[in-house]
Amino acid sequence: MKRLEGKTAVVTGSSSGIGKAIALRFGEEGAKVIVAARRLDRCEQTAAQIRKHGGEGSAIQTDVSDEGQVDTLIRETVNRYGRLDILVNNAGMFGGGRLADTTTKAFDEVMNTNLRGTFICCRAGFKQMKKQGGGLIINMSSVAGLQAWAGTGTYSASKHAIMALTKSLADEGRAYNIKVSAICPGGVADELVDALAEDILRSEKINPYDIAETAVYLARLGPHAVVHQIVVDRLGADW
Repeated sequence: MKRLEGKTAVVTGSSSGIGKAIALRFGEEGAKVIVAARRLDRCEQTAAQIRKHGGEGSAIQTDVSDEGQVDTLIRETVNRYGRLDILVNNAGMFGGGRLADTTTKAFDEVMNTNLRGTFICCRAGFKQMKKQGGGLIINMSSVAGLQAWAGTGTYSASKHAIMALTKSLADEGRAYNIKVSAICPGGVADELVDALAEDILRSEKINPYDIAETAVYLARLGPHAVVHQIVVDRLGADW
């Protein structure tokens, strides 16, 4: 029995990296997966990989910072499959640098994707889950959402804000059987999603499929259990 059989999942930022790993694993576990990202060709590649391995995957081009596109994403998902069981808000970017050298444009770009995008997706997904009587939202934060270091100020600010959104939405969702969790990875080798096994073994960074397994774990929790946040850091990292 596949662990996510009968579930419908939307994964943003799933044309590459962690999001792609999550989409592929969800598909392997029987979920109907909507692959959403800005680049349609890359989305279609991920969806094709899901189908190649016996899953059900389709692509919807989406810029998460655009309210209209996110609303279309959720509406099209429900039109196709009748409901939205799992929403993974993974779309994000790094940027900024040291604060004194960070331009307002660079700050806004990071915030528009990481924070505004997560907010817009959370709002749209929550409304649908409230209508249908429940669901799961997973927000991708970071160890930088719990700490901050020189050169990470803008990125860390966006990820700290995602933690606040997650905690607030989790509290609001309890009455509607909506669970909201955050995954906080550190040092993930995004490029390893399509790497050879030996390349993964040689890497000192976290395998993106470890993050994908974490998402599967959250999606498989029983109805009375919720994990608010999971930190997945590199072995030997300084806590």
